[in-house]
Amino acid sequence: MPATLYLLPTPLADDTAPQVLPPQVVAAVAVLPYFLVENARTARRFVKSVAPHRVIEEIRFTVIDKDSTDAEVRAALVPLVKEGLDAGILSEAGCPGIADPGAALVREAHRQGLRVVPLVGPSSLLLALMASGLNGQQFAFHGYLPIEKAPRVAAIKTLEREAQQRQQSQLFIETPYRNGALFADLLAHLQPSTRLCVAADVTGAGEFIKTLPVADWRRLPAPELHKIPTVFVIGT
Repeated sequence: MPATLYLLPTPLADDTAPQVLPPQVVAAVAVLPYFLVENARTARRFVKSVAPHRVIEEIRFTVIDKDSTDAEVRAALVPLVKEGLDAGILSEAGCPGIADPGAALVREAHRQGLRVVPLVGPSSLLLALMASGLNGQQFAFHGYLPIEKAPRVAAIKTLEREAQQRQQSQLFIETPYRNGALFADLLAHLQPSTRLCVAADVTGAGEFIKTLPVADWRRLPAPELHKIPTVFVIGT
């Protein structure tokens, strides 16, 4: 049997691993000899917190992030192909491969005939959609909207049209320190009847999830979103 690449979800919020990680994830972290990670320091800390008995110096870690080349991705999988080592992908938060550079590893793993096993865990996107009350039958995730003002406003209007014409929920995120600017643009440029869900600090102690028509959001104080991981969803 070929080596197995496990996709290991990680907590979305600090100190929530016991509440959000199922036993299968904990069991895999406790035994896998090799991890492919976005950040070695935080990955080591996560492994030690979940499996305190492990000797970190005996575990292999390879960093694959958004800047990694195709050659680096291929090289990272060599221990699975040549040595038969099972490995796990760890994201910084949430599910590997979803809005995450782990997708490149999974694609290459399939190309090389490796076994790929996704394990259950928290996804901020699905949790936000579940709690939004918006259409969960038809939806699309768009990642980050443009940083510059004019392209961002154009993107917001395009997504609103998609939501209206397709009856499709539109999900997107922002770098946390720019959440306030994005929220202000959403209120300024969406139609009053469009429904907007703001899902911040999902699964965390300060979790905030609310869906309202834009007209109602405009009458309320803006939620505190600065530097807080947030998912935005618009729909009809």
